[in-house]
Amino acid sequence: MLRVPADLALTLATVLDEGSLDAAARRLHVTPSAVSQRIKALEEHVGRVLLVRAKPVRPTAAAHAVVRYARQIALLEHEAVVALGGADGALLSIPLAVNADSLATWFLAPLARVAERHPLVFDLHRDDQDFTAGLLESGTVMGAVTSRAQPVAGCRVSALGTLRYEAVATPEYYASWFVDGVTAPALTHAPLIDFDRRDDLQSRWLSSCGVDPTHPPRHRVPASHDFATATTLGFGWALLPRFQSQAHLDAGRLVSLGGPPVDVPLYWQQWNLASDVLEAVAGEIIAEGRRVLTP
Repeated sequence: MLRVPADLALTLATVLDEGSLDAAARRLHVTPSAVSQRIKALEEHVGRVLLVRAKPVRPTAAAHAVVRYARQIALLEHEAVVALGGADGALLSIPLAVNADSLATWFLAPLARVAERHPLVFDLHRDDQDFTAGLLESGTVMGAVTSRAQPVAGCRVSALGTLRYEAVATPEYYASWFVDGVTAPALTHAPLIDFDRRDDLQSRWLSSCGVDPTHPPRHRVPASHDFATATTLGFGWALLPRFQSQAHLDAGRLVSLGGPPVDVPLYWQQWNLASDVLEAVAGEIIAEGRRVLTP
């Protein structure tokens, strides 16, 4: 039976965290040559190439299971050390993945509550909700907010709720571009705002209104707070969650374009691992999501 040496697996995870063998060597307090020899020994042991030696280094598909194993060992070891009273103030790093709009609105509050009770630091990876599950599969993170309802292998899933997006614009923008109302011809020419090239929310809304989404001109503003700011400054119309738009709508700084909302169901996925720390993190996130998101 193949056994993966824990120390070598942890070295691989460290190299991937740090991005290079030299940086990993500094963190592990060994020479870069020693790190390279450990990776080579691990690859020979499992019979697979695990590391693409580029800048930064990248894992191969075969490395994902090894990295996941390494992070689980580190988590359980830390909890055992804490239970034995030998942590000496060491803080455990918990890598999590989350979509930008959740990060900008509701996600940080539950993490703050967990950090008050447990000696943790959080390593947050921001990505589109359609792609965060891939970070779980690769072993990069221990838990993720994702749009994927099907559990990732080795993980369990809990429904959080729905993030509802509605089309909005400034009154001045509305008056300039929608003189005759929010019609298909007007939407074909009115500038809109996308988060980035993977953001399809505005395109989905246009399609639901019978408009070819390839026609309108687009701004791209790849940060959630700045995206909302660009909308309130009149760059274009955009879909915002009510978390970000409600105060502006109440104050008259934004108006609704109408049309159907775009609902994005969100789920929490995490490693299926018996860990008190991971359960505490999940408990707070799931409770907060179910409190603030649309059921």
